[in-house]
Amino acid sequence: MSSLWPAGSRRVLVVGIDGVRLDLLDELHTPHLDSVAAAGFLARVEVDDATPTMSGPCWATIVTGVGVAKHGVFGNHLGGNRLDVFPDFTTRLAAVHRRRTFAAGGWEPLFLARSGGPLFAAPGRLSYIAPLEDTPEAWEVCDERVTAEAAFVLGRSDDDPQASFVYLGAVDETAHFLGCGEEYRRSIEAADVRLGRLLDAVRSRPSYADEEWTVIVVTDHGHVDAGGHGGRSDLERTAWIAAQGPGILPGAPVLPLHHTDVAAHVYAALEIVPDPHWTLDGRPFTPAADPALLPV
Repeated sequence: MSSLWPAGSRRVLVVGIDGVRLDLLDELHTPHLDSVAAAGFLARVEVDDATPTMSGPCWATIVTGVGVAKHGVFGNHLGGNRLDVFPDFTTRLAAVHRRRTFAAGGWEPLFLARSGGPLFAAPGRLSYIAPLEDTPEAWEVCDERVTAEAAFVLGRSDDDPQASFVYLGAVDETAHFLGCGEEYRRSIEAADVRLGRLLDAVRSRPSYADEEWTVIVVTDHGHVDAGGHGGRSDLERTAWIAAQGPGILPGAPVLPLHHTDVAAHVYAALEIVPDPHWTLDGRPFTPAADPALLPV
C-alpha cells in the first residue's frame, strides 16, 4: 500500500449547515459566520433549474463538484446514483491523492449504506453520530455531539486531516417541524456557535501557525415560511456560500457562484489540478477584480 502524501501547509474545512435561509442572516447573531464573511465573502447561490431543492441532490452537487445529470442523485433517497464515477472530495482525495480526509455528521444517506447512500463513500476517517429520534431537540443534541467529535479530530496535529466536511442538520429539521419562526432562528444561532467551536479547534492546533487554512461554510437550500422545501420558489432556491483562505480577497466581489464550485475550490485550495476526466462542472471561487465582470 502506498503511503500518504506529505501534508504540506494547506488545509480545508467545509462546514455544511442544512437549510439556512439567506434572507434571515442579517437579523441574527452569527458572529462566527460573520467573521468568515469578513475575512473573505458570503454570497448568494441559486439552486439551478435541473436540481430539486432537496438535501440529497444539493449536497451531492456541493461535495462532488458536478450536477445532477452526472452524479445521478435526484432526491433524498440516493438510489441510482453515479457516485462511483463522481465521488465526493473526501473520497477522491483519499483514494487518488492519498490525502488524509475526514467527514462527520448525523444524516444517514450521507454517511451510511442506507437510503441509497452513502454520499461520503470512503473518507480517511468518518464519524457518523445518529440522532436518538427525529425531532428538533434530538437533532440539536446530535449536532452537539458531531461538533465535539469534529473539534477533537480537527484540533489534533497527529490525525491531521487535510480536507474535512462537517454536517450540521438541526436547522433544517427545526424548520420542517416548526416552520421558520423563533425556534428556527435560535437553531441558526446555535449552529453558528458550533461553527465557532470548529474554528477554535483549528486555531488551537499546535501547528496552526505554519498552516494555510481555507474555511468554506455552505447551505444547500432555503425554506418556505411554514417550513419545507422541494419547490421552485425563491425562498427554496436561494442558498449561499461563505469562504475565507489563501487567494480569497476580503470584501472583494466574486463571480456568480454555483454549488459545484465548492468541491472545485477544495481541490484548488490544496493546490491540486483536477484531472480533465473528472469533468468537474464547478470552478474555484474567482474574485471579480473588474466590476464589469459582475452581472448587472
